[in-house]
Amino acid sequence: MQPMQPGQPKPPSDWTEPFRNATRSAVHLEMRDSYGVATEAAAFAHWRETGERDNDPGSAHWQPWVTLIRDMVARGVVVRRARITSEPVSDYIRYEHAGTHVILSAGELVRWLPRRLASDLALPGNDFWLFDDTLVRFGHFTGDGALAGHEMRDEPSVIKLCAEAFEAVWQRAIPHEDYPIS
Repeated sequence: MQPMQPGQPKPPSDWTEPFRNATRSAVHLEMRDSYGVATEAAAFAHWRETGERDNDPGSAHWQPWVTLIRDMVARGVVVRRARITSEPVSDYIRYEHAGTHVILSAGELVRWLPRRLASDLALPGNDFWLFDDTLVRFGHFTGDGALAGHEMRDEPSVIKLCAEAFEAVWQRAIPHEDYPIS
């Protein structure tokens, strides 16, 4: 994790804290074509070999996320996720797409934006979550896609950049059900 700068919010001791504290909105912008997150490695390898993916919302893989999102939505938080993708899409994006109906069933709204349609958008350098337009959690990844840590930011200029970037992507992006991947 990157060291905190003076004035930056403390990172939460529990990664779910910003999600549990959100009262109105949580938006997520993903901009990588591949992630190498260790907790997904075996499932991704299995999917590449067999085409089979765990899509049971109650499974050990999905249950914590599904429960978190359902709880947020139940208390009125709108949860949106936008993914910018290169085309043709990578195997990892195919894998994500194959599991997206699980997060949709939990209450997330998901859209996809082909990268070629994002060329004129001002985007931050990293994926992020923005909570209630007051707190950003950037995700830092290594070159091979491994999670390298998170950074919490609350400066008005950072909030504005992320909010405007997300809304610009969301307006252009294609709803999941209208973005088939073969």
